[in-house]
Amino acid sequence: MKSSFKEIFEYNEKWITDNLAADPNFFKNLSLEQKPDYLFIGCSDSRVDPDTFTGFKVGDVFVHRNVSNIVNPIDLNVTSVIQYAILNLKIKHIIVCGHYGCGGIKAAMEEKGIGKNSPWLQIIKDIYRIHKTELEKIKDESKRYDRLVELNVKEQAENVMKMDCLQPLVGTLDYPQIHGWVFDMRTGRIIDLKLNHQIESKVEHRSLFNKLKLIFKNNT
Repeated sequence: MKSSFKEIFEYNEKWITDNLAADPNFFKNLSLEQKPDYLFIGCSDSRVDPDTFTGFKVGDVFVHRNVSNIVNPIDLNVTSVIQYAILNLKIKHIIVCGHYGCGGIKAAMEEKGIGKNSPWLQIIKDIYRIHKTELEKIKDESKRYDRLVELNVKEQAENVMKMDCLQPLVGTLDYPQIHGWVFDMRTGRIIDLKLNHQIESKVEHRSLFNKLKLIFKNNT
């Protein structure tokens, strides 16, 4: 942790020097354009920095972070990020990443602090309500929170799938792979919830349904 602003600027100067020593054209090339293959949608938690635990380098990943990694279809911030990533950057992978020990999810469940009256965290409460039967069978409270983190990632990944900007790409090679991850701060590991196959199946089903609907329309 940097103890002062001065240290931040000192590090910045060293970072510049090190990068120029390795590649004199580093900043020239960096300033031309970005061509990331990945969009990372994560939590704002200060401990969940994707560059730290994934090995992504500058220019590798387009990032959006908010409290509890929520993809709300009426949130212009996250929808604009996804739309830009799809239409302009031609992203190949969208990663929704939650993390165990998420303070937003805990606040929503305990209804304390921001979780007491937060419209934002109402989304988490609704996810709990939808999966209440499964969650209340888990007697260990910490494991119940862990499971809610996973369910939240699943729900938000499905919200990504439903975005209007993705629908015209269904069934094409431009449709990105959508992944659900959980970062376990207790071990440092990324846990792949393997949602991509489930989501692809839903996409294929939707694509077939749309084709059949078009055929029916053309024959009437």
